[in-house]
Amino acid sequence: MRLSSSSALVLGLTIPAHGYHIEKRGFAIPEPTRAEAVKEAFRLSWDSYYKNAFPHDTLRPLSKGAADDRNGWGVTAIDSLSTAILMEEATTVKQILKFVPSIDFSTTKAENDEISVFESTIRYLGGLLIPGYDLLKGPYKHLAPDSKSVEALLKQAQNLADSLSIAFDTPSGVPDGEIFLNPKPRRSGSDSNSIAGMGTLVLEWTRLSDLTGDPKYAKLAQRGEKHLIRPKGVPEPFPGLVGWHVSTKTGEFVDNQGGWGGGTDSFYEYLIKMYLYDPKQFAEYKDRWVLAADSSMKYLASHPTSNKALTFLAGYSGTTTYPSSGHLASFSGGNFILGGILLQEEKYIKFGIELTESYYHTYQENPSGIGPEGFHWVDSKKPTGGSNPLPPSNLADFYTKTGFWVSSPGYILRPETMESLWYAYRATGDRKYQDQAWRAFKQMKKQCGSTGGFSGIHDTTRKDGGGQDNFQQSFWLAETLKYLYLIFAEESAVQLKVNGKNGFVFNTEAHPVKVRHG
Repeated sequence: MRLSSSSALVLGLTIPAHGYHIEKRGFAIPEPTRAEAVKEAFRLSWDSYYKNAFPHDTLRPLSKGAADDRNGWGVTAIDSLSTAILMEEATTVKQILKFVPSIDFSTTKAENDEISVFESTIRYLGGLLIPGYDLLKGPYKHLAPDSKSVEALLKQAQNLADSLSIAFDTPSGVPDGEIFLNPKPRRSGSDSNSIAGMGTLVLEWTRLSDLTGDPKYAKLAQRGEKHLIRPKGVPEPFPGLVGWHVSTKTGEFVDNQGGWGGGTDSFYEYLIKMYLYDPKQFAEYKDRWVLAADSSMKYLASHPTSNKALTFLAGYSGTTTYPSSGHLASFSGGNFILGGILLQEEKYIKFGIELTESYYHTYQENPSGIGPEGFHWVDSKKPTGGSNPLPPSNLADFYTKTGFWVSSPGYILRPETMESLWYAYRATGDRKYQDQAWRAFKQMKKQCGSTGGFSGIHDTTRKDGGGQDNFQQSFWLAETLKYLYLIFAEESAVQLKVNGKNGFVFNTEAHPVKVRHG
């Protein structure tokens, strides 16, 4: 795919790590009516949660009930704060700030309730506690005139990090992926961790050290990260593309399979984002991202036999690639675009655009108008059979028409495709990405919405969505609605800038973290 002349990118002035100057591009034009519609969806989601599920973790919209799937610490409240701040929903911000000091991060209500270090970091630590502090101490301080309520965010961030810190007490410093706090603090004892599980902590824990002046948090996360930056053990199958799991005992890789999907994705995402956070300290992270990005373009970029204009990212097991991907991997387009902006490399932006448009294609062609959790295709560069199978006979016609077939049909309110559309729009100013996001949002309202909030759907291959799952994921408010809103919103301190310095970097849960020297 080629960029249109109206959005051609011509590199100019160097602004290290925080952006570059683009001589020719479309201008970002706000769409206030659409932005307001997204805000209304956020209000429905929040108000239904607050009325029917607060302070539990998650709303069940159809039954108007609640679930405690993230240790009962109120994950939807935590995950919603930064979106509420950006939308300037003052009442919601006040409600969440009032709730924060009451959370006891030293224990869980249920005994032997497993705590994910990864999820607790990106949703709790990186969701409310650090970005909320950065935003309310900075460009949105007018939303929190009571400074004590803002300081409570930082205090609770330390409390949570102190509880999670036992995960790092392993021989190698590779954190255990899960811990327990009740009846007593202990690690799960797992012998390995995924590269996403251990490689998606460094931004939040480093920021916590910078805010508190206590270096211990950054040291813990960065010690584990070193095993990914300088890998040992099972060799990487392609330069910069490593395996899936790392031993907690030795810090060495124990396999050589991976890709840009679940369990591996956000490790690669954070490599370039840490460079944005501080380009001097984390230059080596950038170098690793470049290796991974170049290898992905060379070895993993895959074009379906029935639609070679599409570009998806294949997975791999050793040096054998397999044409399978999914919704989680659709963030990759935005990550390549961000890397291209920061490094003044047009090839990454162009490739990111190709990925973004291709993954959005799974929305456009799916009968529900929403992309599936997982899908396959036949790689045009490989012989068929083995790791490159033909579609099932009942899906052959659909594959011929679309260039993919669905292997996992559900949709659980995921944000990644909307995330990449936001990056594509900010990089090019091409309003077609606004239109694509709007079409997707309308289908989400139609398929996922109810008077009680928003739920996932069971079958995106059906026009009616196959029914709702009665579960409003916290990342619906944290990520999906935030990216949709930002695509249509006015300029602000957190909007991605291509012709200037970026003061914030988004964690993998879409929470804006202030860069070190922003």
